[in-house]
Amino acid sequence: MSTSMGLFDEVVDQQALTNTIERFRERNIALPTFAQLADPSLMPAGVRDALAGVGADDPDPRNLWRVNWYNDDSRTGRQNVPAYIEIPSALSGVDAKIILALGNKFPMIRAHKVLAAYACLAPRIVTGAFDPTTHRAVWPSTGNYARGGVAISRIMGCRGMAVLPEGMSQERFDWLNEWTSGPEDIIRTTGTESNVKEIYDACNELSKDETNVILNQFSEFANHLGHYYVTGRALEHVVEASGGGNLVAYVSASGSGGTLAAGDYLKERHGARIVAVEALECPTMLYNGYGEHNIQGIGDKHIPLIHNVMNTDDAVAISDQATDTLTLLFNTDVGRQYLIERGLDAALVDQLQHMGFSSIANMLAAIKVAKLHGYGAGDVIVTVATDGFELYKSEVEKITSRDHPNGFDDKAASAAYARFLEGVDTDHTVDLGEIGRRRIFNLGYYTWVEQQGIEFEAFEARRKQAFWKDLHSHVETWDAMIDDFNGRTGVEIA
Repeated sequence: MSTSMGLFDEVVDQQALTNTIERFRERNIALPTFAQLADPSLMPAGVRDALAGVGADDPDPRNLWRVNWYNDDSRTGRQNVPAYIEIPSALSGVDAKIILALGNKFPMIRAHKVLAAYACLAPRIVTGAFDPTTHRAVWPSTGNYARGGVAISRIMGCRGMAVLPEGMSQERFDWLNEWTSGPEDIIRTTGTESNVKEIYDACNELSKDETNVILNQFSEFANHLGHYYVTGRALEHVVEASGGGNLVAYVSASGSGGTLAAGDYLKERHGARIVAVEALECPTMLYNGYGEHNIQGIGDKHIPLIHNVMNTDDAVAISDQATDTLTLLFNTDVGRQYLIERGLDAALVDQLQHMGFSSIANMLAAIKVAKLHGYGAGDVIVTVATDGFELYKSEVEKITSRDHPNGFDDKAASAAYARFLEGVDTDHTVDLGEIGRRRIFNLGYYTWVEQQGIEFEAFEARRKQAFWKDLHSHVETWDAMIDDFNGRTGVEIA
């Protein structure tokens, strides 16, 4: 299981490693360690100078050093605390403090999935499990991870292929058209957000060509480890910088399950509950349900292999009616003016543009959790805004024409606020308990053992927390191998 799921901890192909070292030396590519991404103050002193003049969206290998939560608003400089929004009670309707770390400060794709992509490819690079001179990196995703993978591939001097549903936002495909080698590197599978099985089928076909390396975010444990180690620490820092408090819960939509790993870190250190979020239109965890929805960035109809289900405390479902409508409220002139007239600070209203569909879902789920458990003043719920509105501008016209054919006006803004903010309740939430966890864990059997061929013993091993804790040592091993790799290329960032 270890090598098939990206958990390489020693050199597996010396010739591939030799080829990679030469390629990185030729292209002047140096790799940051996981420790440096978690705490950029550990980066070489020359990083800032090396990045001067490099745009945050440039296909430049030096942008690897910006794959962290500490980029400033320009995304070219670094700040001491990750960017975040604190949702006031006037908007949330609860006394608990709700904090969202902003994922659209990441380079190249303006979404935090570029971190997951780096976490999955870097260990393969330094162990010779991926040869950029012969291999092609295949990135299955419902959007942002595929873009992150293509970006990381390109600046690491190798070819990347995106596999994603054809129904994702146009902004995603526009970006891919600019960054891939050609249209043949964009595989559009049938369906939309919920059609993950079709992505797997396409990858299984691609894997018949040995030059294609599938980096499946749903089953690559490096995705889990990257978020445990890097995102977990960043969120801890955000909570501390916001004034602290009793960290009671971490909330995250379950896309690949990777971002949920930050909850393992926060639970281990602070006792925070881990809350997994999904779309009400496809309530897989909550009701073993199915369906389609528009909360882009969430994978559905299966349980990711890298989701530590037995450590998850709550499951919450949010309707895409809420996220679609609040996107209009937060990002139209009429909606923003309505919020200001209700007494919300204009600066806060301006910050709401940093929340895309799944980010809004995370915020709403945090409100539900606060009401479900009676959290109040002094309690803190932390979550992530995985991407921002800039990836969904094309969706506004679709939503408006479908739901508001006469336009999104003051009356519609008032109705949106009343229904989807003031009206947040505790419906479609569950405190899982042991039985609930087992039910969700067992549901994963059908995808991973029956469909994807994972050995039963390997699948079952994930039931114990000792399995997940044993994974953590890989990060230290990878960092040592990254340092050695950089030394062998001779490329210096300082």
